[in-house]
Amino acid sequence: MDGEAQLAERELIARQRGGVVPVSSRLTASWRRSADYGVPLDAVNPVFTGQVDDGSLFFECGQEVLTGLHDTLAGEPVSLMLTDSTGLVLSRMCNDTTLLRALDRVYLAPGFAFSEREAGTNGLGLALADRSPSLVRADEHYCTGLWGYTCAAVPVADPATGALLGSVNLTTWSRQADALLLALARTAAGHTTALMQARSRGARSRPAPRGEVFRVAPAEPDEAPPALSAAWRGPLDAVADAFDAGRGVAVVGEPGVGKAALLAAAHRRVRPHDRLLTARPPAPDDAESWLALWTPELGKERTSVVVGRVDTLPSWVAAELGAIFEQVGRRAFALTAEDPAAIPDPLLRLVDEVVEVPALRYRTDDVLPLARWFARRARGREVRFTPDAARALSTYHWPGNAAQLQRVVRDAATRVDVVDGRHLAPEVFTGATRRLTRIETIERDEIVRCLVEPGATAARAAAELGMSRATIYRKIAQYGIRIPGRG
Repeated sequence: MDGEAQLAERELIARQRGGVVPVSSRLTASWRRSADYGVPLDAVNPVFTGQVDDGSLFFECGQEVLTGLHDTLAGEPVSLMLTDSTGLVLSRMCNDTTLLRALDRVYLAPGFAFSEREAGTNGLGLALADRSPSLVRADEHYCTGLWGYTCAAVPVADPATGALLGSVNLTTWSRQADALLLALARTAAGHTTALMQARSRGARSRPAPRGEVFRVAPAEPDEAPPALSAAWRGPLDAVADAFDAGRGVAVVGEPGVGKAALLAAAHRRVRPHDRLLTARPPAPDDAESWLALWTPELGKERTSVVVGRVDTLPSWVAAELGAIFEQVGRRAFALTAEDPAAIPDPLLRLVDEVVEVPALRYRTDDVLPLARWFARRARGREVRFTPDAARALSTYHWPGNAAQLQRVVRDAATRVDVVDGRHLAPEVFTGATRRLTRIETIERDEIVRCLVEPGATAARAAAELGMSRATIYRKIAQYGIRIPGRG
């Protein structure tokens, strides 16, 4: 049975059993996705993994918050759950044995994946798909096997990066009052985010992407970009060829790698006199106005569009956007995403070619040309790098890619015309793979400051900092500190 036929049968079942066919656009879109996924109408068959990640900061904080909420709901038939970003149930708390047994029968239990793809429309699946708080009552579930429950779920994002981590889900019987269920889930999700932020050493929350609806790339950059390696030129040529042939293209790669910059350069090569609009993903609550504000630009002549980070778009927005692009045509249509597998299906169908931009650590020949270019743009004139600074920049692994390089170089170049190792951020001299506490960061920075001074040795740095030699060597190893060219 195809998706349309299955969807029609689902609506017929709702009418025959006295259910109310959903009128919410979000629910309608979710039902359609469920039908397209081929989710059974009368059986819940989620995937079982058997393993959950219980070592993350998200899990630690979420469990603590839900434990406190669970204590206040003693005796109430409510199950409190934590899921990851794929809908995998990580934990479940409930004192009502009857509800627990019933949830076990539909596999809403730790180790089972309950996304829309596995279980059809349900509270946590819809919250993760649309990245928005969701309440799914009784016969609003796609699968009739879930009609006995009401689920409220709220997505949880990383307070520092904005990445989707999972959801808080509250489930009760469908006959129970649900007026406060979503409010409780919102509160628990908010407290989880706040606790994560407090325990992640005070990292500031990433601001929601409000305000910038789209950005118009200039036809010509204010300064010609540097000549880069074949690892950059290859993807650039591939995207330019796709633009020239009118093919839809998706550019993928790690955050900060330069996907938007590559698309802008390819567009200037092929269509130097056209406008290029880059639309950034909205906050979930702003999605409707975001679409209304910039999509009218699609029908204009000599206008091309890049939709950035489509892997973060709510599912209904991706579907709406795909329909709009199909209606107006796909001239020089381009997307960006971190992971090609995460591009929403309605948009992936429009893509003729996927081009990957390699991470900066695989393009070491590009580091110094980019550094000099970033420095010249920040300072307004030529900036030199000493051999020590050049070695440090060239040997660092740049987990934040070109965006991190630009920040580090800009901070140094705005102060001096000749950048030395001591002018660079301490992070460039470390190989730490975990987030440091504030105290650890201060300690690491002081050790680096002492070690990058001319003629510095570990012994001198230990004396200046009041440490023993054994302690400073241990700290150097602990923070992965490495000063290129020094013993």
